[in-house]
Amino acid sequence: MTVELSTSEPSPEALLQSYIDRLDAKNRKLALSVRAAVRKRFPTANELAYDYKSFCVIGYSPTDHGIDSIVAIAARTTGVFLYFSQGPQLPDPNKLLRGSGKQVRFVQLESASRLSHPDVEALIAATVDQARIPLPPTGKGSLIIMSNGAKRKSRSKSAV
Repeated sequence: MTVELSTSEPSPEALLQSYIDRLDAKNRKLALSVRAAVRKRFPTANELAYDYKSFCVIGYSPTDHGIDSIVAIAARTTGVFLYFSQGPQLPDPNKLLRGSGKQVRFVQLESASRLSHPDVEALIAATVDQARIPLPPTGKGSLIIMSNGAKRKSRSKSAV
């Protein structure tokens, strides 16, 4: 009997799970529940996963380009954050948005239920309205691994 070893790469879901598994138990649980809630809110969006070794980001995009993401989840050791594209242009009468970037702003999430708070929902609706490319009205988005820390090549300085 011959045993074949699998040489296939891990599935995108397994890779994303490995990124999230690096977090402590509290933030891991929070990241997974926020992901499930955002996925439910944006079923037609592609999930674009980025590995940054100490944290991961999942963008929700109508395309396979991160720049088109409408919102993104950043799961860090310091917590879980929801980033809004076009953040500086969003109406934020209750001053929930944090950050000073030119393109995005964020809110920290203590629980997935915070996504359904009227003020946060208003921010989500506003960022959807301002999206450069609208989400498809039907279909199901895919999980796309945009970067994998294990596959990154080390950068070396070239000799002059």
